[in-house]
Amino acid sequence: MKAYLFDLDGTLAASEALKARALAQACASYGAKANHLIYADVMGEDWPTVTGHFLKRYDLRPPFDEFNDRFRGFYLDLIEAEVSETQGARQFVLETRSSGTKIGVVSSAATWMVEKVLAKLDLQNSFDLVITQEDVARHKPDPEAYLLALSRLRVSAKDTLVFEDSSAGMKAAKAAGCHCVAVRHAFNGKHDFSGALRQIESFSEVLGAAAQDWDS
Repeated sequence: MKAYLFDLDGTLAASEALKARALAQACASYGAKANHLIYADVMGEDWPTVTGHFLKRYDLRPPFDEFNDRFRGFYLDLIEAEVSETQGARQFVLETRSSGTKIGVVSSAATWMVEKVLAKLDLQNSFDLVITQEDVARHKPDPEAYLLALSRLRVSAKDTLVFEDSSAGMKAAKAAGCHCVAVRHAFNGKHDFSGALRQIESFSEVLGAAAQDWDS
């Protein structure tokens, strides 16, 4: 492989549970008794779908921007206090970079989220490119973000391996023509990863394998 592309939340960062909790806290600020576990129903979907799921479940109708501002405050606090890497992720990124392979982040999250999480993981200067929500008009499962990454890195899809933690992300990667490895965690147990080359729970499983034949 000549390039590795990584989703961020739930893939490189163990942050999906924090996002779920921040959404529940934002709902609670309007008086709802919200359960963060319902995030599993929409994890990996676009942000209006995610927020709409919570607001509909708890019959809330706040202004969208106001709700997002409250979510942002809660989420930033949780990232600052608790965010961590998926086991082995940072070492795997640095190992891959040192091998000469091009690496990038392709996330559907807003730029402020991506920048904050990468900084907390001390990976803010580790990638050849970072693509976020604001860089594209159509989000996963649409392949636009991955096609943009391939174009900017000047690599072909057949030479590119994507790491994703959602079925929407994997559909986007495969629609762009890339190979995909799925990262399993507590919030994606119902996602279909049957098209992945491999499923892992941590990057510790693949350390030392930056140049391996992933088809084997």
